[in-house]
Amino acid sequence: MFDDNGSFLLAMFEFFIFFAWFMSLFWIFGDLFRSRDLGGVAKTLWTLFLIVLPILGMLIYLIARGGGMTERALAAHAEAQKRQDAYIRQVATSNGSKGSVADEIASAKALLDSGAINASEYEQLKTKALAGSAA
Repeated sequence: MFDDNGSFLLAMFEFFIFFAWFMSLFWIFGDLFRSRDLGGVAKTLWTLFLIVLPILGMLIYLIARGGGMTERALAAHAEAQKRQDAYIRQVATSNGSKGSVADEIASAKALLDSGAINASEYEQLKTKALAGSAA
């Protein structure tokens, strides 16, 4: 297949160029569909332009909209990070809908101090809260 080292190096260079083009196309389509400032018609026209004339379309897209690609990617990353942090905070600070064990024991102690429950009921609530955290 390869007659000499030159044809092998040329094939490797062609593969690298194809891979770089494919990754660039992937990043551009990702940016295009992540963009909130373009409507459906504009996205359709950009997509058609990138499919019909891929290299020219990529260069024109990078010239026309390349400056905002980083800002859009950073905004999407920040939004995803915010959603992940909220989810982690929700899962880490709650036992279902009840709240933390310390909160449950503190509320049971407040009920005991107010006289709403007696000492045995307080011990039952405390045992139940501690058993719920172990499960």
